[in-house]
Amino acid sequence: MFISYIRAVVLYLILIFAVRMMGKRQLGELEPSEFVVAILIADLASVPMQDTGIPLLSGILPILTVLAMELILSVLSMRFRGFRQLFGGKPVMLVEDGRILPANLAKTRVTVDELLQHLRENGVVDVNTVQYAILEVDGRVSTIVHPKHQPPTAMDVHAQVDPAELPLTVVSDGVVLEDYLTASGHDRPWLERQLKALGCRVEDVFLLTATKNGKLYLARREAKG
Repeated sequence: MFISYIRAVVLYLILIFAVRMMGKRQLGELEPSEFVVAILIADLASVPMQDTGIPLLSGILPILTVLAMELILSVLSMRFRGFRQLFGGKPVMLVEDGRILPANLAKTRVTVDELLQHLRENGVVDVNTVQYAILEVDGRVSTIVHPKHQPPTAMDVHAQVDPAELPLTVVSDGVVLEDYLTASGHDRPWLERQLKALGCRVEDVFLLTATKNGKLYLARREAKG
């Protein structure tokens, strides 16, 4: 049992290393070659993890080999456009100027229902408003709406708006995060004054965020019992 535990821990660490080496791409955004590598690595790790009769090195070497191949392909894809298109594919236009392109739907095996679903996920319910809908190499559909159907921006209406400020977590689960508190431009006395005005203690706070201009968001801990 102890040997099985050690093997599982080693293989787990190897898998974490492999995923980190592949980059920070989300699983739903994997390109075809990366998806194949993820499946292969998981399968290669499961065999030595379950069968203690197989040497651990026999499981690690194939994983590292597949990882090395993926890294080599990634470098080649970055350097050579043709190589990138061969292994990763290229974007395909599905809608152009409000007109669905049936030939491209058939080529990519995307049904009309799936296309409409992707458009709805992008906040589009009227195909006529779509200037371009593009099937990306990772399977997502990028939607670009005609400018005349887009809501006006502050620049369009010449409105003055305040710059956005990033809220920083200054208290998390009853613990003051001193580095974030300092980064927000505030200090401990300021925090204590704000908490007193809100009628709570640090121990009562589940989450407290603050911006540099002093805007707060407070979520209190739920009472136990």
